[in-house]
Amino acid sequence: MQCPSCYFEETRVVDSRPAMENTAIRRRRECLKCGFRFSTYEQIEILDLTVIKKDGRREPYQKAKLETGVRKALEKRPFSEEDILSLLANIERDIQKNGQGEITSAAIGDIIMKRLRKFDQVAYIRFASVYKDFQDIESFQEELGEFLNKKRK
Repeated sequence: MQCPSCYFEETRVVDSRPAMENTAIRRRRECLKCGFRFSTYEQIEILDLTVIKKDGRREPYQKAKLETGVRKALEKRPFSEEDILSLLANIERDIQKNGQGEITSAAIGDIIMKRLRKFDQVAYIRFASVYKDFQDIESFQEELGEFLNKKRK
């Protein structure tokens, strides 16, 4: 691991601990040359997963796309970076539980909606408005009604 301060190639791990609901490891490191301390995170990366799009195209899974959509839904909401990273890790864990080499974009969207519903109501509605591609206020109102009915139960 390269020191971000002096770019020396050798560091030592000072401390390790679980992070983001045990889906990552946070490591405190110290540069052996200048003594600068910094943190790194090690987490699972989904490899060899193909996403089947609505039009039938296939493309490799890209964590960045998932993260962009979730972060847009959570924009200006009162959550820490660690809360958001934990949510993203849980979504990815659910995607991995699929256990197959392929998953539809609709299945990924459903997983995100399920997690956002529990995490933040406003973010859920924001994501749903894009994911479900509401064409008018009535379809938006219908989704909101379903959400409120499920919440009451």
